Amino acid sequence: MNIAKIMLPRAVTVCISAESSVGHGLDIMRGHGFAAIPVIDREGTFVGCVHDRDFLRFLLATGNDPRARDRTQVSEIMRRDYCPPLLITATDEQVVDATLKQNFVPIVDDRGCLCGIVTRRRVIAWLSGKEIPNTFDEFVETQN
Repeated sequence: MNIAKIMLPRAVTVCISAESSVGHGLDIMRGHGFAAIPVIDREGTFVGCVHDRDFLRFLLATGNDPRARDRTQVSEIMRRDYCPPLLITATDEQVVDATLKQNFVPIVDDRGCLCGIVTRRRVIAWLSGKEIPNTFDEFVETQN
């Protein structure tokens, strides 16, 4: 499998900066309706994923305090071990195994920079021989 052919590239992957506020992260999660999103640093290096449960734990712990949402960075609430990435050179077996465990797999280059994500939906389409949607069309579809 050529991961680049089935991956949603970084240009259309919704992600958030590790330095973003929790409030900004909540806005992104609400706006896109995803359960988890990749987190990157200033250089574009993948540092982990933040999940809706991370936000829920934070809100429960802070009593939904708006000041805490603005002062706390996403990097402080995310779990770095959630949704581990694969290298762009990963084997078919590694990609399939990873998508059995998580809905999407972050794909990184040899420097750790986020290249994009591979979704379970795209792997299933590839395995079944179906046409994989154009990445822009799929991106627009997820926005509606």
